[in-house]
Amino acid sequence: MDLTDETRPIREGEEFDIKKVEQFLKDVIPNLTGTLTVAQFPGGHSNLTYLIRVGDRDMVFRRPPFGRKVKTAHDMGREFTMLKALRPAFPYCPEPLAYTEDESIIGCPFYVMERINGLIIRKNLPESLPLKPSEATLLCERLTDVFVELHQVDYKKIGLEGFGKPEGYVKRQVEGWSERYRTAKTPDAPDFEEVMAWLHEKMPPESPHVSVIHNDYRFDNVVLHPDDPFRIVGVLDWEMATIGDPLMDLGGALAYWTDHDDPPDMQAIRMIPTHLPGMFTRNDFIRRYAKKMGVSVEKSDFYSCFGMFRLAGIAQQIYWRYYHGQTKDERFKLMIIAVSVLEKACRRLIEKSVL
Repeated sequence: MDLTDETRPIREGEEFDIKKVEQFLKDVIPNLTGTLTVAQFPGGHSNLTYLIRVGDRDMVFRRPPFGRKVKTAHDMGREFTMLKALRPAFPYCPEPLAYTEDESIIGCPFYVMERINGLIIRKNLPESLPLKPSEATLLCERLTDVFVELHQVDYKKIGLEGFGKPEGYVKRQVEGWSERYRTAKTPDAPDFEEVMAWLHEKMPPESPHVSVIHNDYRFDNVVLHPDDPFRIVGVLDWEMATIGDPLMDLGGALAYWTDHDDPPDMQAIRMIPTHLPGMFTRNDFIRRYAKKMGVSVEKSDFYSCFGMFRLAGIAQQIYWRYYHGQTKDERFKLMIIAVSVLEKACRRLIEKSVL
């Protein structure tokens, strides 16, 4: 069974100076010998991720995207610092190995971490990993429980107290993503004004809960043990992690969830196989999370709607880069479809909500 992340040759325009990177790594990582080779992970839509191999050692190289930069989303130093502090308390993090702000090497900051080997589930389950409904349920339980483990880490104890600004977090997120969406809007994108107005109106009061939040938690950012697919051994893609309201993180995770009875347009943009028999519904996910965390989810419509709006904002920022010719990645062309589908999903939720 091979469900590990496959690599491809580096995309045109996303190359870097391999010799300079090799020399830097040999200077800062002890006992690193051999010639550096590199390939690219084709997934992801934001920071660029490469597999680098030096001798028999596999590592992962992360750098910001080319083109338009969103400062906080592509801060390599911030991501490296988070992993360094969090890993002792949350061992699912990759081990960070090296970071530099020296732009003379490849023209931007970058960092390198150890590779976590294992299985990654993406849009569809492969034939080599069939799941009975009971197994699909177990997998969702494990996914939820690791999410709760993250939100129960004492962020002050591990030195991340100053890493974010939890006071006013929800308000800043709603206002910030509203501004970012309007800035990234292209002529072919929905305006989202009705959704943004509803989010401003229904914003909950300051949350008493504060934690490390991942901000992109979903099946394809989780690594499963290669011999036991029900055991999570890694959580990837920490570029948007911060300190804030964990219920906003829950909303972000729900944005990727597709129930089996969701309409065809939502099925068309599905990214993970949560439509299969035995998989949690969004409500199942909410209930187990709330029970494990000991929190109220009476405002779950707000968090779910915000999660979808924020996901649309991320997709629109990516599409903006393609629309303006800053990337040649053909995957980005289709982002505008997802933006439109998510706007309709937000409207449907608002119409049904009792908030």
